[in-house]
Amino acid sequence: MANGGLALVVLTFDDENAAREAANALHSIEKAGRLNIEDTAVIRRDMDGKIHVDNQVSGAVKGGAAIGGVLGLIIGGILFPIGGLILGAAGGAAVGKMMDTGVDKKFVQDVSESLQPGGSALFVTSTGGDPAAVVAALQPFKGTVYHTNLSSEAEQSLRSALAR
Repeated sequence: MANGGLALVVLTFDDENAAREAANALHSIEKAGRLNIEDTAVIRRDMDGKIHVDNQVSGAVKGGAAIGGVLGLIIGGILFPIGGLILGAAGGAAVGKMMDTGVDKKFVQDVSESLQPGGSALFVTSTGGDPAAVVAALQPFKGTVYHTNLSSEAEQSLRSALAR
């Protein structure tokens, strides 16, 4: 894992759909309890050169919305339960978004501009997981490690898995 506990990995692919498929593979091992994903984003450049971004809701936003919803329900339960739930969830999501440890927008733009038409990129932030499960999940995909703050050993394992 990266220093400070939050790992950032950016992978690029020559195929427009590979980043989405790789993200789905990582989400599958997350559901199995073998990875803790905080945030993912898929960027793809279509054959006409247009950039498309699919940013998943981060763990901070989901957690903030859930906590805010519960607090809103408790606080608003006396006056207006449904309104309290809605307002609490919206406020909690806003707080979660402000606490979000997201990736710098300039960096995302640089990666987007580096993609060739028909290419894609996957951004993943994670707070832990089973490195062997991650490598196994990504092995079917041919890609490149564009950036990471993982240890040298973990980065080399990832590069080897994607090189096949």
